Amino acid sequence: MEKLSKQEEEAMQAVWQCGSGFIKDFLDQLEEPKPPYTTLASTIKNLERKDFLKSEKMGNSLRYIPAIQEEEYKKRFMSGFVSDYFQNSYKDLVTFFANEKKISATDLQEIIKLIEKQ
Repeated sequence: MEKLSKQEEEAMQAVWQCGSGFIKDFLDQLEEPKPPYTTLASTIKNLERKDFLKSEKMGNSLRYIPAIQEEEYKKRFMSGFVSDYFQNSYKDLVTFFANEKKISATDLQEIIKLIEKQ
């Protein structure tokens, strides 16, 4: 799966929040400063071309629907990220965040508990 640009990820976040909708709906979900309508429309078309979105004609407009759910994108993205930057080692990923003081001992204990439950 292709990595999305920051602009594309922001657009997909808006789509996922709406569930489905029109470009105006997605524009309403975006934070300030909002991109121009035409810029968002172009981004949405690119996402459709990349098979992240599907569209259906409704009157004179296109209604867009996610072709991939947010959780699936996160799984694929994180898998690629860990592979590219941490030689496919989640241990190295966690160690990196611990060394950078981005994760606390309490957080690690909670993670261990989650793992042990499964």
